[in-house]
Amino acid sequence: MTTIAWQRRRRSLASFWREYRRDKAGLIGLGILVVIGGLALTAPLFISEADLSATNAPAKPRQAPSSEYWLGADGYGRSMVDVTIWGARISLAVGFLATFMSVAVGALLGILAGHYRGWVEAVVLRVTDWFLVLPTLVLATALASVLKPGTTTVIVAIGVTSWPGTARLVRAQTLAVEARPYIERARALGGGNRHVMSRHVLPNVMPLVLAQTTLSVAGAILAEATLAFLGMSDPTKVSWGTTLQLARQIGAVSAGNWWILLPPGVAIAVVSLAFTLCGRAIEGVLNPKLRAR
Repeated sequence: MTTIAWQRRRRSLASFWREYRRDKAGLIGLGILVVIGGLALTAPLFISEADLSATNAPAKPRQAPSSEYWLGADGYGRSMVDVTIWGARISLAVGFLATFMSVAVGALLGILAGHYRGWVEAVVLRVTDWFLVLPTLVLATALASVLKPGTTTVIVAIGVTSWPGTARLVRAQTLAVEARPYIERARALGGGNRHVMSRHVLPNVMPLVLAQTTLSVAGAILAEATLAFLGMSDPTKVSWGTTLQLARQIGAVSAGNWWILLPPGVAIAVVSLAFTLCGRAIEGVLNPKLRAR
């Protein structure tokens, strides 16, 4: 049985990749993420932490782009190439961890609300509606301001405030799955709530969760940059958001130091677009209606 299950999984993955390759935009987004992710993972191999020090930076503060420093230097004299590449480590980590927290909470509450009716569904929906009414950024800012500023605070603030959309989608999918005949047969054969949710509902909901995860990472990276720009993150950590915050503090806009603003801003836009392209491609593969279009 185990061998058969693995064969089915391999065939499913092969079929998924064949369908995914047909989406050119999805391939472009995946290629961008592979390149940026590879640079972020291997950054310690070619970037010294001493070059990122605010006190021992190798270049002059606000040095313009040159043959030695392609993108110039920031307000401390750190190479903007090194800062941008190293900042990807924090920004991507926050994006993935916050999205994992958000999707996990949303998927759990969505399945519970779709499976259990009555007071459980009512309570989950009312809490979800309350979070949906409040602006996510304002709520995340308020939560981050109460807790100690830092990367963990930003992750918790984004994860706790961005799950309602996933919960709504998963609940709707759960209701659709539980209306199918094989769920009634499973119950007739003695399957309990735990069996139905884990063996029937969850596998059918996971494709939607996967697509939602990919799309949510882009929003989490933007939220991290926003919170860091507002001073809610750890200023000693190099991320795209803290780089933009430093540019604001030193008045890079009014001074015309565009090379301090442009690299992290472009990096955020490119990564967000790449995740969106990948998410749309995955959604098209997993959704037969979109695939037909």
